[in-house]
Amino acid sequence: MVALVRTVAYLGLEARAVEVQCQIAPGLPRFAIVGLPDKAVGESRERVQSALAAMGLALPPKRITINLSPADLPKEGSHYDLPIALALLAAMGVTDAEQLGDWIAVGELALDGRIAPSPGVLLAALHASEHDAGLICPAVQGPEARWASGIPVIAAPDLISLLNHLKGTQQLPTPQPGEIEEAAHLPDIRQVKGQETAKRALEIAAAGGHNLLMIGPPGAGKSLLASCLPGILPPLTASEALEVSMVASVAGTLEGGRISRARPFRAPHHSASIAALTGGGLKVRPGEISLSHLGVLFLDELPEFQRAVLDSLRQPLETGKIDIARANAHVAFPARVQLVAAMNPCRCGHLGDPALACSRAPRCAADYQSRVSGPMLDRIDLHVEVQPVSATDLSLPPPEEGSAEFAARVARARARQTDRFAQTGARTNAELTGEALDEFATPEEAGRTLLLQAAERMRLSARGYTRMLRVARSIADLAGAERVGRIHVAEALSYRRQPPRA
Repeated sequence: MVALVRTVAYLGLEARAVEVQCQIAPGLPRFAIVGLPDKAVGESRERVQSALAAMGLALPPKRITINLSPADLPKEGSHYDLPIALALLAAMGVTDAEQLGDWIAVGELALDGRIAPSPGVLLAALHASEHDAGLICPAVQGPEARWASGIPVIAAPDLISLLNHLKGTQQLPTPQPGEIEEAAHLPDIRQVKGQETAKRALEIAAAGGHNLLMIGPPGAGKSLLASCLPGILPPLTASEALEVSMVASVAGTLEGGRISRARPFRAPHHSASIAALTGGGLKVRPGEISLSHLGVLFLDELPEFQRAVLDSLRQPLETGKIDIARANAHVAFPARVQLVAAMNPCRCGHLGDPALACSRAPRCAADYQSRVSGPMLDRIDLHVEVQPVSATDLSLPPPEEGSAEFAARVARARARQTDRFAQTGARTNAELTGEALDEFATPEEAGRTLLLQAAERMRLSARGYTRMLRVARSIADLAGAERVGRIHVAEALSYRRQPPRA
């Protein structure tokens, strides 16, 4: 007899169907798992055997073979423990094999029979919803699974409770969808004294989803400005929150099944590796650029990142996704992020102050800033100089406008974009391409003339020219203008900075 239990394999944000087949046949006693299992799957033999022993069950002294089909698909992760145990119990006659055919099972087993959480339950639940099946998962991840509406969910704390529930001798409670998390307390932009130009650039970046680079001396408030950005961005829509939660589920960071409408904000240290930033590793997992999908990726001390690490972001910043190619797998993760970067003008940080600047100025500025490649800088829409804050500025009372007022203007600008792009698939001006860019962002004649003259003088690349059109469109949206005018183009050009030359 061969018992079958369904589960899934994760490839990026895709869940693929896997069938766990268990056969108990005469022969020398052994317990084998085949079907391209990784080390974690191979070790499930010990976990399953110990969990059954904790229930008072012993494996039959026969030849036990577990096949994970399709056999040519690599199997990674500990979530195969539960389906392997259920298939084995069905083959032993402990539970009904036909009854398990309506369910997809995921979960890791502890040695005492508890069902421990494993990454990717939300993806498994969505897969079950698409295939008219129910989901068996760990109890603590039941709220996460319930976000996939319309499917029955059995959230079991341990193997014995699950078997009793399947036999009808015990009724496990039906989990409820996880709570929607309120946005965490975020810094208010009212805390920033002075820096009106930088605040304006931050508002434009939020309105259109543009990338932003802030350059200024230490202590000027660059990091504080960046941390204020999530507080002026509009909350995620329901579909966007699901996208973000799917990435968090695969990464194993979706705690308690709580889905948040707040946009992600990730700030990796400049020692981060390529795999940490873009994803990958021995077991392919999403990196920082995917964990900040539809949110903000803040890179402080930009030139201190390894150049190869920064250049690895160039393609996903353009396409909105990251493709990770391996010899045995090809995985894609979403990466539609808003990049915010901060840097000092030079290594000492005091380029513009004759009293504090080092003796190598201005050569040190060119050397330091050249650590960031030109193509990387070309992908940043807004470049703003952040001036040092004087003691006089710090002694002034807080400004009248705070994050609430900024957020209201950004929300109105985003609403105009949502209505305008209803048929294009774009979310923000930063995503405009092709015919949609020509239709919605082409300036009036005076603005077009100015842009052409500036593009020639500033030697803008085709990418830089396109990004100036997008920024001008966002400035027009903040002003409530239907067409992009000369004044909007002029302001957009003021944020396009040329790197220093030695």
